[in-house]
Amino acid sequence: MGCASSTPQVPVQPQVPVSLDVDLHMDMDEAEALVRAVLGEFKFGVLTEIDVAKTLKTKINVDRLPLKILGACNPEFANRALQQTDDVVSLMLPCNVVLKSLEFVGSIKPKTRVMIASPRALIGPVSRSEQAVNLSVEAEEILLKVLARLKSEG
Repeated sequence: MGCASSTPQVPVQPQVPVSLDVDLHMDMDEAEALVRAVLGEFKFGVLTEIDVAKTLKTKINVDRLPLKILGACNPEFANRALQQTDDVVSLMLPCNVVLKSLEFVGSIKPKTRVMIASPRALIGPVSRSEQAVNLSVEAEEILLKVLARLKSEG
């Protein structure tokens, strides 16, 4: 006789990309200024900034192409999320916006990739709150507008 598995079956969730990306035809400094300005248009401010390349150079003497992580937050939206959902949503704040230089030796035109963490991909699998999932969809719609605006400029 075979043994039946007692492991509960977890429903398969549709794949949601972890990041929302756009490549801009500009250097990192120009891209960062544009990203900050466009985020501001959508009422996001930058709360934190991590210069990964500089930190790794300082801490372990590693050279790498520029890479920055901006912690962006729309305070009204964040407050709604914290008030209306379970505590797990606080693990996802602020929203990570990554700027990565795609400059290569000998490249003529600078290029920077902007990656924004997908709220749906991050919150959907960990929150049991329907409100949190709905807010993640709403947040992602706003961030997709941010990307569209960046794409039109860069």
